[in-house]
Order: sequence, then C-alpha cells, then structure tokens
Amino acid sequence: MQGCRRAFTILRPASLFSGHGAGRVSSECEPRWMSSLFNYSTFRSRDVHYMHGGDRGMLGTTVLCVRKDDQVIVVGDGQVTLGSEIIKPNVRKVRRIGDNVIGGFAGATADSFTLFERLENKLEEHPAVELAKAWRSDKYLRRLDAVMVVADSEISLTITGNGDVLEPYDGVIGIGSGGSYASAAARALIDIPGMDAETIARKAMKIAADCCIYTNHNFTIERLTSATPRSSEVDREATTLSTPESESNLGTALKESN
Repeated sequence: MQGCRRAFTILRPASLFSGHGAGRVSSECEPRWMSSLFNYSTFRSRDVHYMHGGDRGMLGTTVLCVRKDDQVIVVGDGQVTLGSEIIKPNVRKVRRIGDNVIGGFAGATADSFTLFERLENKLEEHPAVELAKAWRSDKYLRRLDAVMVVADSEISLTITGNGDVLEPYDGVIGIGSGGSYASAAARALIDIPGMDAETIARKAMKIAADCCIYTNHNFTIERLTSATPRSSEVDREATTLSTPESESNLGTALKESN
C-alpha cells in the first residue's frame, strides 16, 4: 500500500499537466474518490497551449477588408496576446506587398510572415492561387497556423489554412477572433448612403474591439483605389434595366408575341 501511495504522489502531477500520457496512475493504486472527481484521460489528452488560448481554432486578432465605391480599406488591430497576457499593443498586422497589394494576417506571427514572403515572391504570377497550391502541397506549409486577407485594386481574397482561396460576394472580409463581429457590423453599414469604406471599416473595427478581448483599438489602416467601383456596377445594371429604350423594346416584343 505504501508503494501505491508513493506512485500516486509522484505520478499525479504529470497526469494532470502532460499531454502525452506520462505519469498515468495505475487502476489498483487509484483511490475510488479520484475516479469520480477527475477524468484523467481528459486531462492527459489536452495540450497545455489549449488552456492558454493558443489552439488552431482561434486566431487572436481582427483584420477587416471593406470594398465600396472606389475605395478598398484593410484595417487590423495591434494587440498580440500570449495566454492571458498582452505582450504588445501596437503590432502592424496589415502591410503593403509591392505597390498595389495589401495583405493582413491572423494567426502565428512567424507563420504569417512566412506566407507573406511566399506571396510576395509570386506577385508576377497568379499570387493567391499559386500560394494556395503551395500551401496544399507542401507538408511544412500545411502546418502553418495563419489566415490571410489579400486585396488589390480589382479583387479581395481570403486565403485559409486549408489552402482555400475565397472571394466575398459583398466586398467584406473579416478574419481572426473578432472577424465575425467586424464583418457583421460592416455588412450592416455598407448600404447606408454617405458612409465611405473607411468610415465603415473604422466603425466596424471599434465594435469588434469592444466585443473581442483579443482585439484592441490601436488600428493600422491601408488604402487602395478600386479599379471597378462596386456600387457603380450595381447602379449601372439597375439603370440599364429601366431605360426608356429597354422599356420600348419590351413593349415591341410583347406586341409581336400577341
């Protein structure tokens, strides 16, 4: 019995904090009250970094891209968090790649910069597609913990950790732990007359920073001029459908059919 107590004293701390099964308490030495209070298999299966908010499912930051009229705005917060501690409040998570491309990242810093470098090397090709192909095929890249927003004067894209390239239907992209708050707020504001893309982005990011504990109010903003204004295209299509010429053509077609 003394040997069992000794084994429990030595092994119990390891069983609580190790993620690899070290220090398992044998069933014959384990007191009955312990099995009813603790599930040791659950403790052993958890990674320590999960308890500190560093799991791959949560990327502690917010980056937002808004495209409206002739403006393209990419804005990110400046907070870097390690567990429950704020390490730095003024990091630049939004950067220019070349002269006409803006990128923003969420996730592990080193992994994000690795992807930025690879994307910069592919600017002469189809950069987002080529990077996604490399991401899917390279074993090292598949382990990188990062999501990117990339925008130029013509298109905005999300590049995900699975190697997906996604284009938003409404010109709004939000990534990171506060991305859903920011994108929802931006979509609610984007149809309001008189609000330009930068005003929408700033307001949406403020809402996200108020809701998300991993996002602060220290914003970095980069701007581009859109080659094809988004709302102008919609207005042009609506105008084309309701011109007098189109109405007369429709009336002629109806008469001929009768």
